Amino acid sequence: MKRSDPAAAASAPVLSPTLRVLIGLAAAVIALAGLFFAREVVGPLVLGAVLVIICHPVRHPLERSGWPRWAATTAVIVVAYLVVAALALMLFWAGVEFTRLVIDFQDELQDFAASVVEWLHSVGLDEQAADATASVLRPSNVIAFVTSLSGTVVGVLTALFFVLAYVIFMAADAARYSRAESSFGVTARPALTRFQRYSSGVRRYYVVNASFGAIVAIIDGLALWAVGVPAPVVWAILAFVTNFIPNIGFVLGLIPPAVLALVVGGWPLMLVVIAIYIVVNVVLQVLVQPKFVSDAVSLSLTLSFFSVIFWTFVIGPLGAILSIPLTLLVRALVLEGDPDARWLRWLSGDADAARPPRPTAT
Repeated sequence: MKRSDPAAAASAPVLSPTLRVLIGLAAAVIALAGLFFAREVVGPLVLGAVLVIICHPVRHPLERSGWPRWAATTAVIVVAYLVVAALALMLFWAGVEFTRLVIDFQDELQDFAASVVEWLHSVGLDEQAADATASVLRPSNVIAFVTSLSGTVVGVLTALFFVLAYVIFMAADAARYSRAESSFGVTARPALTRFQRYSSGVRRYYVVNASFGAIVAIIDGLALWAVGVPAPVVWAILAFVTNFIPNIGFVLGLIPPAVLALVVGGWPLMLVVIAIYIVVNVVLQVLVQPKFVSDAVSLSLTLSFFSVIFWTFVIGPLGAILSIPLTLLVRALVLEGDPDARWLRWLSGDADAARPPRPTAT
């Protein structure tokens, strides 16, 4: 048996920790730049993957009851399409109702914009700044904003065409991947375990968000209807959708109904709306929901908040909704396969990383 040459081993180049970090950061920047320039393809691709992950468990009871694999795959595709169709119709209806609401309250918005200008002048703000501030509330500008959103929706619907295609291919491949361990043996188990853990975390995350979003939407809608805020169903839908945006979704869902309440009912009604959202949304979304989300995905609150901003910058508006799955995917690919990165996993919020690794079965 040949002995290793100590001199050759000593002369082997070893990268310093600082250089390894710099190389890793440089590689990350290059990868993120590629994602940024390909965001119109990457966003729908990730959305399609998330839909398949959410709907994939539909196949298990069907296959156990004797359905052929192709029929179970078709069922997964149909369920995913129904989810997309329901969300698209809900958002389209809410957008139409919001535009109609702006037209119906055009006079009130104009009067309110004029009062804002007058008040800003009275507190010493110069005319140009006051007009710029009040222009946000002018009906024409609000409608223009909604129109621009409509253009964005058209772009999203175009992307949905690719999403629907991705769902077909990914659902078919998911059935094939489930046979990986039988094909490659125990060597495929670590990768499969990581993927199963990731998929389970994504499903739990969206189940928790959808459940709390539905509860918050119903309570908000009923409360706004009770106090007389117009179009409470629209604001309930908005509350449901923004619940999928971690941390800042509550604020995004509060601003439109609060401004409308100020226009139609003055400061008292606006304060009532803010109080309703604070009581309902803060208690459920800020105090209760994070506990369930943390148990579902094991991400720290700081990383969850940062991921919304980061992924929105990288792949656009879809990044706000897909921020948690994307962050979990990066952790699964980069950290969970590296035993030396356990402390980074723990820093990201993964409490299991502090436990000793289990021995791999052979």
